[in-house]
Amino acid sequence: MMNILKKFVDKVFRDLFKKKKHIRLGLYGPPNGGKTTLANRICQDWLGEDMGSVSPIAHETREIYVKEEINIKSGRKELSFNLVDTPGIATKIDYENFVKKGLSVKEAKKRAREATKGVIDAIKWLDDMDTVIVVIDATKDPMSQVNITIIGNLQARKTPVLIVANKTDLKKADVKKIQAAFPQYSVVGISARYGNNMDNFYEALFAIAG
Repeated sequence: MMNILKKFVDKVFRDLFKKKKHIRLGLYGPPNGGKTTLANRICQDWLGEDMGSVSPIAHETREIYVKEEINIKSGRKELSFNLVDTPGIATKIDYENFVKKGLSVKEAKKRAREATKGVIDAIKWLDDMDTVIVVIDATKDPMSQVNITIIGNLQARKTPVLIVANKTDLKKADVKKIQAAFPQYSVVGISARYGNNMDNFYEALFAIAG
């Protein structure tokens, strides 16, 4: 009888501490989908500061960045997490694409090397994520090889996923197309740049990770 009671008490304490720990929340997606813009929006909303720099040139984020202990609230609900902004996932990184954007050949090759390493690191970090937000540019075809690969990997790992259809401020944005592509997941349309529909984003995040 004492052993049963001890096991019950141990389980209660384990569950208690488990609920109080900060979950690791990862931002994943292809380059220039708006991951860092969303990371900055979340940090501005709850910490009053940015997380990283953004650029119109792909692969601005080439390292893993972590912002610890972000606490968000909605009514009586509260969620604490460490936010992980990852480099954009790409199946091919060609330095010549950076040259076309105005970088020198030397700068372009350096950026390509760093971006490739960043992709490898981001994939390695997948195993450490408790919940993942997949950020997709809502103006583009969601059925890209990169999106399918990312979501397929997360599905295999049984990782909780929230899909964000970003850039809804643009005319070509089509949230319904993304919902139709990935009907097994919750999809919320936002504009991370302007902060549109962020309340619904946080509610969806509570439902997935809370």
